[in-house]
Amino acid sequence: MTRDKYNAFCRSLKATTHVVQWGGSHVWKVGGKVFAVAGWDEGHEPHITFKVSDIGYEVLKDQPGLRPAPYLASRGMKWIQHYAKPGLKDPELKQYLKASHRIVAQGLSKKKQKALGLVFD
Repeated sequence: MTRDKYNAFCRSLKATTHVVQWGGSHVWKVGGKVFAVAGWDEGHEPHITFKVSDIGYEVLKDQPGLRPAPYLASRGMKWIQHYAKPGLKDPELKQYLKASHRIVAQGLSKKKQKALGLVFD
């Protein structure tokens, strides 16, 4: 996934904000909480990190091109990093980014969810 496609997709999700921090990483947040972090190496390979469910973590952590996210996973958090090929194809990656957005948004207070126009069925 290119930087432009990543940013466009994350921007399309409800109530998101974007900041470039941590050495040039493109960080996307919902309600002030991070749901996706991405950087690109010199070879233009994306390193995209996202939050997953407990089951998602178990399924993805040992897949080729994926790994428990450095720093975050070592602290017991369920985050995965897509860092090399084959990794995830763009449609799959988008589904996990969307799920990460939802997981983080559902962790916000009900008041904040309402203020941001986030509705969950």
